[in-house]
Amino acid sequence: MNRRVIVFARVPRPGEVKTRLARAVGDAAALAHYRTMLRDTLAVVREAQVQSPELEVELCILGDDREGECARLAAMHGFALATQLGSSVGERIEAALGRALDEGRVPVLVGSDVVSLAASDLHDAFDALREREAVFGPTEDGGYALVGLRRRVARLFDEMPWGRDSLMAATRRRLQESGVRWSQLRTLWDVDEEPELRRWLAG
Repeated sequence: MNRRVIVFARVPRPGEVKTRLARAVGDAAALAHYRTMLRDTLAVVREAQVQSPELEVELCILGDDREGECARLAAMHGFALATQLGSSVGERIEAALGRALDEGRVPVLVGSDVVSLAASDLHDAFDALREREAVFGPTEDGGYALVGLRRRVARLFDEMPWGRDSLMAATRRRLQESGVRWSQLRTLWDVDEEPELRRWLAG
């Protein structure tokens, strides 16, 4: 099974990342925390790659990397760099996963702020995809931070409540309607608001 991890990230720029968090801590602090989260996520993915050297990794970015920050991060780890395509979150996720599938890869996509992510979660996701068609890593806030597919699933990401606490529940219903055999991993958590930031920093 040719496997690919896709890390979804925004180009780190003031006022464009962690906007909900920025309302509490300011744009500069939110940007600094986001950069740390992104670097930590890439380090976790690199750990998984060291454990499974055949694993491909792609940093897939949204925004203009005109200062080359994301290109340097990708190069530092030997990861590929790609651009997110689509006008909505769902379109961008579907495009990235679909491209990997078209290239003969089994993809697992993760966010860049999942501070609870471990290398074992990625291995567990690929293990699940040996027998299932989809895998999800739900988050404590009702969304999900990880998704993997072994084949395309029609309308799986269309018109979903992105950024709301009903996302994973709506996704479960869509999976059931589609008759997809899927697995759910352990519940993760990410940083969107100040309470999660405090939890992360308390470490």
